[in-house]
Amino acid sequence: MTVDKSAAEAAAATGFLRRRVASVRRPLALATLAQMANAALMILQYSLLATAIDRAISAGADLAALWPWLVWVPPIVLARAGLSWAAEAVALKAGAGVRQSVRAELAEKLFALGPVRLGGEQAGALSALLVDGIEALEAYYTRFLPAMRNAVLIPLALLAVVMPLDGVSGLILLLTAPLIPLFMALIGSGAERLNRRQWAKLARMGAHFLEMVQGLTILKLFNASKREAETVARIADEYRLATMAVLRVAFLSALALEFFATLGIALVAVLIGFRLLAGEIGFERGLFILLLAPEFYGPLRTLGTQYHARMEALGTAGTLAELLARPLPPSPVAASASAPTTAPEIVFRAVRHDYGGGRVGLDGAEFTLEAGRITALIGPSGAGKSTAVNLLLGFAAPTAGEILIDGTPLSGFDSQEWRRRIAWVPQRPHLFQGSIADNIRLGHPEADEAAVIAAAQAVGADRFIAALPEGYNTRLGEDGAGLSGGQARLVALARAALRDAPLLILDEPSASLDSQSEAALTQALPALARGRTVLVIAHRPATIAAADRIVRLERGRVAGDEA
Repeated sequence: MTVDKSAAEAAAATGFLRRRVASVRRPLALATLAQMANAALMILQYSLLATAIDRAISAGADLAALWPWLVWVPPIVLARAGLSWAAEAVALKAGAGVRQSVRAELAEKLFALGPVRLGGEQAGALSALLVDGIEALEAYYTRFLPAMRNAVLIPLALLAVVMPLDGVSGLILLLTAPLIPLFMALIGSGAERLNRRQWAKLARMGAHFLEMVQGLTILKLFNASKREAETVARIADEYRLATMAVLRVAFLSALALEFFATLGIALVAVLIGFRLLAGEIGFERGLFILLLAPEFYGPLRTLGTQYHARMEALGTAGTLAELLARPLPPSPVAASASAPTTAPEIVFRAVRHDYGGGRVGLDGAEFTLEAGRITALIGPSGAGKSTAVNLLLGFAAPTAGEILIDGTPLSGFDSQEWRRRIAWVPQRPHLFQGSIADNIRLGHPEADEAAVIAAAQAVGADRFIAALPEGYNTRLGEDGAGLSGGQARLVALARAALRDAPLLILDEPSASLDSQSEAALTQALPALARGRTVLVIAHRPATIAAADRIVRLERGRVAGDEA
């Protein structure tokens, strides 16, 4: 079973890499042509050198007599350097294109899957995949693929030159050349498994480290920071050992490749030497073949060196392929319906949602969010309140039943258009790096300064913002660093107030607020709800009291509905 799973993962990773070869086929072909032209110039260069050296030794010619041959060597060397640079530049551009397209595809996939379907993923592992994982793909297209083509074409071209000149040397090259890729593949089979293990450890280390940084305050308060630092050190050491295991295999591969290449060159040199003494081959021809012999094995040795890039790419491609292959939320049956622009009436009709594994979010829930009114959804933890919100936001779909928006099934709307009609404040709002004004404008980027200030005043956020040295231009750190939890929630509420959306969803809007801010928010709630349908996930009595309707959930079912 494990073998079958590993084979399936390897096949998925290989397929993932091959599907993207088409996008770089043209630049790789140009890089190959440049390298073939380089090889042709190399043959010419060594032919000129062999002729010049033969004339100098056998005929005793002086430098002036050798000038017709030597004068071409410097421009040929410069031309070869230019071709090598061009091939490298084209390959690098192709690899960068693949990297950018995969990163964009992965980001788009993550956005399409949404937070519910990615709830079980570790943020650190996803970050490592988006950065280090995709970076590892570039070497496959810029190093390995060009090396693989060169390892086939250049030795064949050199063999076509050597074989008519000396069949013995050509036969040696022909017989020894397959040994290098053979042993490379044999050793590489073990390296592929080690690379996958190395990547898994890197993802685990990144995820654990990110979680530790995010929970640094808790770790310090519970005096657990030293223990976690030891855990990170242990994971890092495991990654070091995994990396050293991969490097050991890589060095073993390099040793084997160098051994067979050296053996082949030595056989050619020894046989040419003996036959040169016996007068069976001329000095110029023998020297020319001897100069070409190392170049014959050069592309094969380069392929062996770059084979590690393939293994590293396979290690991350499997994870990328699995993530990109995950099924997306079901597409709307008829996305022709236009999302409402005025406060809608929303009806949950026998809605059920299963998370899998026996966990049920909603179990036949039926209730109505009246248009233009505030509905408070209450109940204990696990009652299904967050599930109802996720269904409304389109992050999940009902397993059974349906949600009607002014009589039209929610599945009939385009998800992007529907979300543009929603203003949402989650239980833990996220603020991005930037100014307070930029964070408030997130849902309405074109809003002017007056609209931003009015939205902040509507939720009571203007008081603390105005007291800051730079006011609305105050820069925030990651996740709202620089503000208290209550202040960050007020900024998020102002963001929702600014967004011109007919549906407003508030998840515990008064959480983390002091009594004065809570009172201000409670007073502002009717103004926020004007012209909107409002759903409030509430626990605090003041917030519940401001609602027009109260729906109580228990174990996924409606246990009470009071107007």
